[in-house]
Amino acid sequence: MSLSKIRAATTEDSPSIATVYNHYILHSHSTFEVDPIDSEEMGKRIEKVQQEYNLPWLVLEVDDQLIGYAYATIWKPRQAYRNTVEVSIYLATESSGKGLGNELYQTLIDELKSKNIHAILAGISLPNDSSIKFHERLGFQKVGQLREVGLKFDRWIDVGYWELIFS
Repeated sequence: MSLSKIRAATTEDSPSIATVYNHYILHSHSTFEVDPIDSEEMGKRIEKVQQEYNLPWLVLEVDDQLIGYAYATIWKPRQAYRNTVEVSIYLATESSGKGLGNELYQTLIDELKSKNIHAILAGISLPNDSSIKFHERLGFQKVGQLREVGLKFDRWIDVGYWELIFS
């Protein structure tokens, strides 16, 4: 039986997080970054989210191996948006589709509730049926779609937005 653990990310996790993320940069349109990032850059991103924005960045370990991460970041810098965040989740490809992300994302959502967040946004590059189903199972609803806003792998990509509002 595998033992899983969710915890706050540290900069020491940066190499493993960068490895997970770089796969998506190179092989999918799930992120619009096109060049892999190194662990130093990933460490800076983690610190910014946790220290400057005071938002969670979580990792999921299975049998002491980091297999995924999820985090929230500010949606827009204007003060009136202070209770709205955008979330992301990435799992190692061999761990995707096994239900491992549900607990990780739910933990992130619960932490955001405790931080007086009112609205959570998830941008999903389309098509991406598995991500849509994943978010909708957790209560997110589609609120809009931007057409052809990203150019990656020589094609234009739409981005849909799903939202979860806490009452």
